[in-house]
Amino acid sequence: MNLLFVCTGNTCRSPMAEAIAKHLSNDIHIKSAGVYAVEGSAASIHTVEALSEQGVPINHSSQGLTKNLVDWATYIFTMTQSHKDMIVRQYPESLPKIYTIKEFAQNSQSDVMDPYGGPIEVYRQTFNELNEVVQALLKELEKNR
Repeated sequence: MNLLFVCTGNTCRSPMAEAIAKHLSNDIHIKSAGVYAVEGSAASIHTVEALSEQGVPINHSSQGLTKNLVDWATYIFTMTQSHKDMIVRQYPESLPKIYTIKEFAQNSQSDVMDPYGGPIEVYRQTFNELNEVVQALLKELEKNR
C-alpha cells in the first residue's frame, strides 16, 4: 500500500503527517508532496522541532505533486478540500483514491490547520491534530485490508 500526503508547500503539514505515519507503521510506503512545492526544501524548523519533541524522526526534502506520484499512490490524502479539488481538476482519474485526510479518517469535512509562519505553539497544535488524525486513518486502513 502506498500513501501520499499532500499540502501546499510540502514543508509543514504533509511532511508532518508522513513522519507520523512512518513512525506508527512499518509496512506501508509513505510519501508527501505539495501542490505548490519548491523542490528540495527542508521541512520547516518548527515542523522538525514539534516532531522531535514527540520522538518522531523526520528526514525530508520537499517535492511537487507529479503524475508519477499520483499514479504511485494507492491513496492520496490532502490537508484541505481545496487541495483535493485542485488535484482532481488536474488528475481527474485520481478521484476514486483521493480524500481529505479528515474525510477518510474521521468522516469530517474540516481542514487541517496550516501552521505556516506561526510560532512553535501552532506547530505543536498541528502535530496534535495530525497525530490524532493519522492514528484514526491507519485504523481505518487496517479495517479495509
